[in-house]
Amino acid sequence: VQLVESGGGLVQAGGSLRLSCVASGSIFSRHGMDWYRQVPGKQRELVARISSGLSTLYADSVKGRFTISRDNTKNTVYLQMNDLKPEDTAVYYCHSDTVPTLAGAYLYNLWGQGTQVTVAS
Repeated sequence: VQLVESGGGLVQAGGSLRLSCVASGSIFSRHGMDWYRQVPGKQRELVARISSGLSTLYADSVKGRFTISRDNTKNTVYLQMNDLKPEDTAVYYCHSDTVPTLAGAYLYNLWGQGTQVTVAS
C-alpha cells in the first residue's frame, strides 16, 4: 500500500496548483484522506481532511482558498489550491490514519513522500 503525490511546483503569488495523491493497494472508498504540509524547522500541520463520507475540514489559514476532493473511481484525493501566498510554500504530504488494505489487514498512519510547493512573491 502506498500514497504517491504529484502536482507540486513553482507558482507566482495569486496563482493556483492542484495536487493529486493516488492510493494503491487500499480499499480507497473506505478511508479518510488528509493533506498536511511542512516547512523546515516547523511541525507538520494539517491543511485539509476529507472523510470516506465526503465530510471536509480545513485549516483556518486555507479556508476559502483550498478545496479537498476525492475520486473513488481513481483512488485519488485532490487539493485544489487557489490564491496561493508565499506562506503556503511547503512540502505537502498525503496521509491517511487508518487504511483498510486489499489484503484484508489495516495499516495505520500512512504517509506519501511529499511534493514541494513554492510560491514566489
